[in-house]
Parts: sequence; C-alpha cells; structure tokens
Amino acid sequence: MAIRRNGMMKGMTLLIAVLLCTAMLFPLTASAAYYNTYSSVAKLNNANGCYAAQGFAAGSTYTYSIKVNSSNTKAVIYRTRMSDGSTTLMKNGDNGTTHATYLGHANDVVLSYIDGKYYMFVVTMKAGSMSLVKLKYVGTTFYKVGQYTIKYNGANKSMSGVKITSKDANKINFMFKSGLTLYKGTLPLTANSGTIPLTKSLSLNVKDAKVNGSTISNITSYVSQGFGYSKDTIYVPLTYKNVSVVLVYRNLSKASGTIKADGNLSFRITSAAYADLFEIEGIGIANGKLWFSTNRRTKPGDTAHDGVHYFNGYNAS
Repeated sequence: MAIRRNGMMKGMTLLIAVLLCTAMLFPLTASAAYYNTYSSVAKLNNANGCYAAQGFAAGSTYTYSIKVNSSNTKAVIYRTRMSDGSTTLMKNGDNGTTHATYLGHANDVVLSYIDGKYYMFVVTMKAGSMSLVKLKYVGTTFYKVGQYTIKYNGANKSMSGVKITSKDANKINFMFKSGLTLYKGTLPLTANSGTIPLTKSLSLNVKDAKVNGSTISNITSYVSQGFGYSKDTIYVPLTYKNVSVVLVYRNLSKASGTIKADGNLSFRITSAAYADLFEIEGIGIANGKLWFSTNRRTKPGDTAHDGVHYFNGYNAS
C-alpha cells in the first residue's frame, strides 16, 4: 500500500507541475481585463440651447464638461464635483453671461496649473487664429485669456483632441489628435497668443484592435472623439450608434509609426437604455478612475440624458 500511495503522490505532483507550466504559457489570457459597466455621477443640462456634449476633462476634485448648440456659436461649461455629483453652470467673467461664443465645436479640453493659476486649453476644430483657446478659471468663473494658430507643414490645421504630456519652467508640450493621427506641439509656458507648429508623431491602428478579445467588424464606421492621457498611455473613445468602446495605447514615448491598441485592456458600453445613441465624448483620468462624458439618446431628438460617469472596477493608478 505504501508503494502504491507513493506512486499516486508522484503522479499528482507531476500533474500539478504540468498544470502550472501550462498556465505559464498563457499569461496574456489570464491578465486580460474588460470593463463594460459604468456609474453615473451627474446629469448635464442644456443651458443657453447648448444640448450637445463635447470637450471633457477631469481635475483632482472636479470634472469640466463643455456643451455646444447646433451651430457651434454658443458653448457652456459645467463643473461637476466628483465626490457627490453636484454640478454648476460656469459663469463667463468677461461679460457676465453663462456662455461663450468663441469655442466653436469645443471637441476636447485639457487642464493646466501655471504660476499658481488654473487654465483650460480648448480645441475648437477651427483652422486659423482660434484653433486653440486658453481660458483662466477661478472657482466657477472663466475668462478668455489666449488664442493660438495651429499649423502643420506651414498650413493652418484644426485639431479634434488635445492633451498636455509635460511642461517645465519654459514650455508646455502638447499632444494633439486629428482623426487617428497624433501630433506634437510646443508653446511657451505663459504665452497667450502665437503659432504652434506641429510635427506628426504616431498613427493609431484601429482596425486590428481587440475589445474583449475580439476585433470589431465595422470599427471603421465608429466615430472618434477626444481622448484621455495618463502615464504615457492614451485612452481613445469610439462610438457607433448605441455602442462606445475605449481603446488603450501604451508606451507612446518609445513608439513610432503606426501603433496597435493593448489587446489585454478594453472597455465597451452597449446601451439598451439609450438605444438611439450612447456616445462617449471625452475621457479623463483622475483619482484612479476612468471618467467620461456622454451624449445619450433614447430616441432621435432626445437631449435630456447627457452626463458625467466613470467605468466600474477599473483602477487607473
């Protein structure tokens, strides 16, 4: 019996070793992370006829959401406290109203702290002298303090996304996005006007991107919006009708040419509640969470459900 028992123990030991080795051969499958639920923090209203959510950014305490009207002639900014969802319509300190007329489509926004003051940089999706606008904000009041021309190969160019990758005592280094192409541009730290010449940085491969382990057959039909940036990684939202996905691209500073999304980290919201549209407009990373703003419609013409949210379970720290 002792001999038989020893033989059985050896067999079990060998089996365990084989299983462990097999598991080690598939680390990517084991570590894949997929997030497809979210929590809503605040509703965004339609002040001054501005019903379309556009640019979005997350600070340490508040998120900032921009909404525009149908003709892109008015824009409003909402400040939302992350901890409790309380939302305030910000005031235009230049004229006492609660809207701006110079932000265009306001497709993306990035926050910056410069010399003890808080600023927003907004891409307007206009080409020319108003392609990037600088706002100073104090509490819930904003002021227009700067505007810039963005150029690529000597020609004026509009951008759909903007983030700050770094800054020092002399300059701010921006990452811009147009479609699925990333660009680099630099601005003197305290400049309130001027030209930002761009250099092409990277192209994003979307068609081969995997979401929850599979590619999306019609992903070229998805619409690209602004993007999020944190720790050399970008989060790129794409929307088709009531489906929004977020693709993740890592190690940008070491990359070149066309880069592929991380196949082991993906996000998707498919919304039956908002069957006409679930559109992630902007992404922000703050306090370990992946925050986003939405345009949400239950049916055509519905403008009552735009909001601020975060993905459940994901820790971005």
